Amino acid sequence: MEKKKVVVGMSGGVDSSVAAFLLKEQGYDVIGVTMQIWQDEEEEVMEENGGCCGLSAVDDARRVAQVLGIPHYVMNFKKEFKEAVMDYFVEEYIHGRTPNPCIACNRYVKWEALLNRSLSIGADYIATGHYAKVKRLPNGRLAIANSETAAKDQTYALYNLTQEQLSHTLMPVGEFEKPKIREIAKEQHLPVASKPDSQEICFVPDNDYAGFIEREAGNLVPKPGNFVDKNGNIIGCHKGITHYTIGQRKGLNLPMGHPVFVTDIRPETDEVVIGEAEDVFTTELYAGKVNFMGVESLNGEERFLGKIRYAHKGQWCKVSMAGEDKIHVVFEEPVRAVTKGQAVVLYRDDYVALGGVIL
Repeated sequence: MEKKKVVVGMSGGVDSSVAAFLLKEQGYDVIGVTMQIWQDEEEEVMEENGGCCGLSAVDDARRVAQVLGIPHYVMNFKKEFKEAVMDYFVEEYIHGRTPNPCIACNRYVKWEALLNRSLSIGADYIATGHYAKVKRLPNGRLAIANSETAAKDQTYALYNLTQEQLSHTLMPVGEFEKPKIREIAKEQHLPVASKPDSQEICFVPDNDYAGFIEREAGNLVPKPGNFVDKNGNIIGCHKGITHYTIGQRKGLNLPMGHPVFVTDIRPETDEVVIGEAEDVFTTELYAGKVNFMGVESLNGEERFLGKIRYAHKGQWCKVSMAGEDKIHVVFEEPVRAVTKGQAVVLYRDDYVALGGVIL
């Protein structure tokens, strides 16, 4: 029987490197691919940025591929990354929303673009080093399920994948705890065994989102405006709405005599609304651009565990349709800092049932 061919997206990190090793061990015909997504910049800047985009990522992935004895290629996805991730990131912030670029990158670059190109060269699957599993449910649908490493679980950022994409996806790392992955890398003498995990958004390595948006958007960047309270009273001036996000406390520089928080952002008037700690909590939200994963549809009101951001532990909620492509989520306990532009991801048991973008 002919071996199934799998393209492994190799970022130069330990997780994707071990994913390639595990699949080779399982008998797959493995091809390593590093996605070139970093825009044209000075070589030193790319080196410094590292992460999953820099030149060092290509070098590290190539060295791992040599150790494993698999072919390695670099594929150019700069255009797709610029349009689907960077432009979207800037656009969302300008309109007062807080995007999750990793979700967009997973859906439109790592899966849509890489998968299409991989299938066109005869591959059967793509694989990544994500801490998650692909699970076939009793209802016949495929879903992203929780990995063995709860602390590294990456299911939230993968909620938007389609059934077709999941049918061509392998995630071997999801079966292991993170320390075991490093152990395997050391045993196999992979040169990235001790490489630290990348933390920040790869195209904003200094974490200065507002500075990045100003450089990218130029004249479209929102100008300074007013801090207002919930009754519309002006209480100060702010630097521009792209500097703020819901729930933020630091960097407001308001002489209120006690901690206050950002409770809303109004792009149409360039106002940032300030309130008390309790004003940041809510029990409901609406979300659009719904992706059904583990369930095909909602039958009236159904109960799920909902996560409103990557690091959120989750809260039980009731979910129902509120229009053709819109859901209404009501939490059983108040949740903090529901933020427009982030995703709400709804879990049943250990798998992703559905998710959408918070409105």
